[in-house]
Amino acid sequence: MKGHDRRSMLAGGMAAGLGFTLRAARAADVPMPAGGGRPAPAQRRYVSRAVEAEIERVSRKIADPKLRAMFVGCYPNTLDTTVFMDTVDGRADAFVITGDIPCLWLRDSSAQVLPYVHLAARDPALVALFRGLIARQARSILIDPYANAFMRDPSAKSGLSWARTDQTEMKPGVAERKWEIDSLCYPMRLGYRYWQETQDKAPFDGTWTEASRTCLRTLREQQRKQSRGPYSFRRTSDRPTETLQLGGWGAPSRSVGLIHSGFRPSDDACTYPFLIPSNLFAVATLREMATVAEAARGDTALAEDARALASEVEAALRKWGTMSLPDGRRVWAYEVDGFGNAMFMDDANVPSLLGLAYLQCVAADDPLWRATAEACWSEANPYFFRGSRLEGIGGPHVGLGKVWPMSLIVRASSSRDPQVIRTMLRMLRDSDGGTGFIHESADSDNPSIFTRPWFAWANGLFGELLVKLADNRADLLASSL
Repeated sequence: MKGHDRRSMLAGGMAAGLGFTLRAARAADVPMPAGGGRPAPAQRRYVSRAVEAEIERVSRKIADPKLRAMFVGCYPNTLDTTVFMDTVDGRADAFVITGDIPCLWLRDSSAQVLPYVHLAARDPALVALFRGLIARQARSILIDPYANAFMRDPSAKSGLSWARTDQTEMKPGVAERKWEIDSLCYPMRLGYRYWQETQDKAPFDGTWTEASRTCLRTLREQQRKQSRGPYSFRRTSDRPTETLQLGGWGAPSRSVGLIHSGFRPSDDACTYPFLIPSNLFAVATLREMATVAEAARGDTALAEDARALASEVEAALRKWGTMSLPDGRRVWAYEVDGFGNAMFMDDANVPSLLGLAYLQCVAADDPLWRATAEACWSEANPYFFRGSRLEGIGGPHVGLGKVWPMSLIVRASSSRDPQVIRTMLRMLRDSDGGTGFIHESADSDNPSIFTRPWFAWANGLFGELLVKLADNRADLLASSL
């Protein structure tokens, strides 16, 4: 079933170089077989021998036949269906689309390939992929650090029908220009994890350094200490979450050292502009970028600047980022404004409050985070839904009663409780609506009602979870669910 949200209502113009039109992904357009599995070998967009071997290795440890079949189809879904390799100035270039939307999101593309990063050092094909994507993201950030999504052709106008009349500074190559903090955090995480695994200096060149400095400048601008900065955004829509209030500048905030975000990782507008999960992610990834700048580039000035900003934001988070629930529990807020107003909720899209341990922004045994995660997975969160078939976190993006399987993956990834993990695996297995894949959302009473049949980010996260369990809790995979 095709997604209800505005992101799946795609325009009819050609995506430069992609070979298909920017329109909603109908059943005939989804490149995976009906009922699950992989495209035929000749139709797979990119092949990694290391990933193929990993599929074989992990599959042997999964006893549940449906879970095993879903892993085989989901884990390589990014490589099979979303990678477009090329060269730019003689160097690898990787354009990674989301799936049913043929554009590159900085967040999605990073998260889509990270499940393979532990294999990169043993496979030249993966080295080329990571080098190419790091380079593509750096060039994209230099086009516009406030944009969240990009076209393959850097000279093209947006091919997204909903973005064509946005009142913001739309530059060539930009597909959508929603300012989301995590759009800059994910490329920093991608570079750091690749460096950790390979010690390969090749992608960390002058362009990467310039893009990293641009990230720093942009994050500082959005602390809004002296001014509102250069970014504003307005869109004509019947959904208030699609635009920013007050002439496109967003809700008021007080300058307290936190970073202002226009939109959430769901691409929905923030209610209060200090989005706490994204600020915490910024602290972690700024420090990671500093490590790479120092080790791969010898750029101590960039490293010191990044660490200084991380420390400033961290101190502000400790002062302004928590709140008390009505029952007295102290938790991380979802959003605050610096005036004393705070909102508790959670959205399934990562970074989320539930996902803070998964993202290594906090320790999994941190008492504040554990209290927060418990509240997220309860009626204290207005976007926690419990139906007859599924329970989990959704968000305002697709409406009430719709569980995002991503939240089940994140909960399983962060839990040490075998029963919780098995329950999440069982619901993930049963959330596919007969397709063999993980979707954006599924109805909590009827998972055959779902959005986005081709959503590579969620497929990859599911595969990543099973790889992690195969390595650390193989006993949980050794029997049927």
